Amino acid sequence: MKRILDFVGKEMSWAQPSAMKKEFELESGGETIATLQFRSSFGSFATARTAEGSWTFKRVGFWKPCITVRIADSESEIAAFRNNTWSGGGSLELADGRRFPANSNFWHTRYEFKNENDDSLVRFVRIRGALHMSSNVEVTPAGAQLPELPWLVVLGWYLSITMHDDASGAAAAAAAAG
Repeated sequence: MKRILDFVGKEMSWAQPSAMKKEFELESGGETIATLQFRSSFGSFATARTAEGSWTFKRVGFWKPCITVRIADSESEIAAFRNNTWSGGGSLELADGRRFPANSNFWHTRYEFKNENDDSLVRFVRIRGALHMSSNVEVTPAGAQLPELPWLVVLGWYLSITMHDDASGAAAAAAAAG
C-alpha cells in the first residue's frame, strides 16, 4: 500500500468489493490505499489498515455510546467520537484535547470532519449503496497537514457505514411495527 498523503488532490474512493462481506477498500487509480474490515457482519469492531499503520474502531457504551479509536493491538485510546444524533454529526475528541466536529447532510450522502476554526479537513461525498456501499473522499490542504490523517480518512468511512446501518435498522424496525 502507498501512503494516503501521496493521493491528496487525486480522486480517492471507498468501495465494498463484496456485498457478502463487511470489508471496504480505499482506492485511487487502481491502487489500494487503505482497508477497513469488520470482525463480523453484525458487530461494531473493525480494523483499519494503511501504509502508515493499523487502528481499531469500536462502539462502546449503551446510554451514551461513543466510538473508540486505538492503535491496533493496544488498549490505549487515542481518540473517541461522540455522536450527536440531533445535529447529524458529532465530535471527535483526541487524547491531546483537540476536537474535530463532524456533520452529515439530512440524507447521509455527505459526511465531513472540520477543525475548530470550521475549516473542512476530510469530506466523504456521494455516499451511496444498499448492497455495495461506496463514497468519494476529498482531503483538503488543512486535512493534509494532520498527522492523524490516515486513520481519520478510515474513521470517517467507518462512521458513514455505521450511520447507514443504524438508519437501515431503524427503517426495518419501523416497517415491522407498522
